[in-house]
Amino acid sequence: MSSVSSKGRNPVSAFMRPVNSLVERYIPSALVFAIVLSVVVAIMALILTDAGPVEVIKGWGDGLSGLLAFMTQMALILLLGHTLANTRPVRKLLSFLGGLPRGPIQAYVFVFVIAAVASLITWGLGLVVGALLAKEVAAQLRAKGVRLHFPMLVAAAFSGFVVWHMGYSGSGPLTAATEGSFLAEQIGRTIPVSETTFSLWNILAAVATVIVVGGALALVAPRGDDKIVELAVDAREGEADLDDEVVTPADRVDASRILTLVVGLALVAYLVIHFSQGGTLTLDIVNWSFLTLIFLLVRNPFELIALIKNAASNVGDILLQFPLYAGIMGIMTATGLITVLSDFFVNVSTPQTFGFLALLSAGLVNFFVPSGGGQFAVQGPIMLDAAARLDVDPAVAIMAVSYGDQWTNMIQPFWALPLLAIAGLKMRDILGYTVITLIASGLVFSATLLIIGAG
Repeated sequence: MSSVSSKGRNPVSAFMRPVNSLVERYIPSALVFAIVLSVVVAIMALILTDAGPVEVIKGWGDGLSGLLAFMTQMALILLLGHTLANTRPVRKLLSFLGGLPRGPIQAYVFVFVIAAVASLITWGLGLVVGALLAKEVAAQLRAKGVRLHFPMLVAAAFSGFVVWHMGYSGSGPLTAATEGSFLAEQIGRTIPVSETTFSLWNILAAVATVIVVGGALALVAPRGDDKIVELAVDAREGEADLDDEVVTPADRVDASRILTLVVGLALVAYLVIHFSQGGTLTLDIVNWSFLTLIFLLVRNPFELIALIKNAASNVGDILLQFPLYAGIMGIMTATGLITVLSDFFVNVSTPQTFGFLALLSAGLVNFFVPSGGGQFAVQGPIMLDAAARLDVDPAVAIMAVSYGDQWTNMIQPFWALPLLAIAGLKMRDILGYTVITLIASGLVFSATLLIIGAG
């Protein structure tokens, strides 16, 4: 990075400087959070229920394998989203889009909106597209002699992630819509995405969030005498070489476009048959739709293998942490802790305030369980039980937890790490601006759930 300093500073950045230092120095890794939360839940079970140490340990151990299918689905969403974002056609599209903004403020808002749209398609795609587009826009504007604040641009890209759980790959709504999932089994039926993701009120809330957050980012963007930190390297440096040497007959097979095209067309046929015969949108169908696009967009197996290897490094955290979240769920179910926590929530909520309070609690839980899928494993059963006892539509409970999960991601470093790694920044560099996103989006989410509760 290179910076240009002067006397003035954006007051938001100055205000957030102590928070930045606190996050950088004292916030542990997401894995440590998962371990600590496992211990906390075990202690709560011992104190608040009649279960003894043996029952707690057994419930934890039996639960470790309880989310293996769900864990695979979540890992695939991230893997395929990352892969799709790095295919040549998508990168060419990003290069074209990178040339559209003409000034700094326009660039911040533009990157945010594109990242938000990509996140609504799939969260894995949104994170990667946001980072790549931020670098592309910064490089192209620099070539035109336009200075902009690169950390602000990356913050705008990450801010697009604040709507991901309202979109096509939202793990909570999709899990509830999937036959045999742990949420569907608890409710006793599946909840179609027409009642959650594609409900009118959720769509309007998503649009309002994009408008309000975009406006807020434009208001707090560095101007005039504020410190400007610019991108110091070209956006295209460090890109992986997706071509391989073709020497043997086997290499020629691996370099053939026909093989990937056949699989892509077969997947298209399957999806057409699935939906034409009344099939619904589930986690698996979302993954297969992304896989379809990947097979159609890559040039050959060589390229696909290189893309998958590059994307696989981002999946390890999910594979390691989800068994711990499943163990937490096992403790709560085996010891009856889920009922105790549900009782508390029922006692402090009314049907009118349930959604709003669920949002706040989900935002808090997200600090400790940063994965949306993991959070639904831990908190989803509690909220659905409380909603049933308060006679609240389970769709409201599902979307309230979804909103809370995406909301505090703006100040939780876990999901920012892949984006920051691509951009070459640290969490403290963008936190002063993502807090603004937290505040602006929180107002929209709160108003939405209070209006739904009152209606």
